[in-house]
Amino acid sequence: MSPTVAVVAHRKKTLGAGLDRLRVLLSEQDVGDLVWYEVSKSRKAPKKVRKALEKGAGLVFVWGGDGMVQRCADAMAGSGVPMAILPAGTGNLFAGNLGVPADLEEAVRIGFHGRHGKLDLGLLNGEHFAVMAGAGFEAEMIADADGRAKRRLGKLSYVRAAVRHVDGPLVPMEIEIDGTTWFEGKASCLLLGNVGTIAGGIEAFDDARPDDGWLEVGVSTAQGPIQWARVLGRMATGRSEESPFLRITRAKQVSARFGAPLRYELDGGEREATTRLKAEAVPGALTVCLPEARD
Repeated sequence: MSPTVAVVAHRKKTLGAGLDRLRVLLSEQDVGDLVWYEVSKSRKAPKKVRKALEKGAGLVFVWGGDGMVQRCADAMAGSGVPMAILPAGTGNLFAGNLGVPADLEEAVRIGFHGRHGKLDLGLLNGEHFAVMAGAGFEAEMIADADGRAKRRLGKLSYVRAAVRHVDGPLVPMEIEIDGTTWFEGKASCLLLGNVGTIAGGIEAFDDARPDDGWLEVGVSTAQGPIQWARVLGRMATGRSEESPFLRITRAKQVSARFGAPLRYELDGGEREATTRLKAEAVPGALTVCLPEARD
């Protein structure tokens, strides 16, 4: 008997010919019961995901961007039920890092016929993330790239927002890596990564893999347009850790204290300002439908 298939969709996001086309594509597959939920905001998605799991869903299609995927991943973590990503957002960073294209027909095919991989998630202040989390400059940049700008300008919205925040303050930070003090001083940004490519298509962590059981950790002391230009230029043309304004490592657990409240973000979704962050890697927490392995 075919497993119950669920769809949890952000109805304001678009991909291909839209949700009606998705219904047609699903009807062409040998599926059992179809559970269908649409939400107007990504924060409403976890409740629908939990309902789908309670109804016995054996495969969950998630339609939306990275914020939608993050909310659903948080609810699906540890369930063992595969998530099939239908990348209908602006950046689609998690899907892009995994090789899932912004092509509706192909993404559906991967959902039904791709391989299943157990991938890591990060856990920050009790909430899972799939791509990245950060505090300081990067979080302010993402918060400033509002939904309207992202729809109109795409990745350029992040560049425009970054320009507005390059003169942000340096804040005292104390960062512990696996129980040992790793950084103590003033910095403009703390970044945690589960994959290599982050907001704006920036290659922040050259050696990151979402199945290695580690979180990538970066702290930047850059301030002002010249120093940030050097940081971003190094990310674009070389290895990030070669920048004099970046320090990068990896960790199982991270604890950070800030000298002033900083806004933070998870996978592009902003959260309230805080003076403390606690994060850890959660190996194999999420089962994801992936393209077939390439030689």
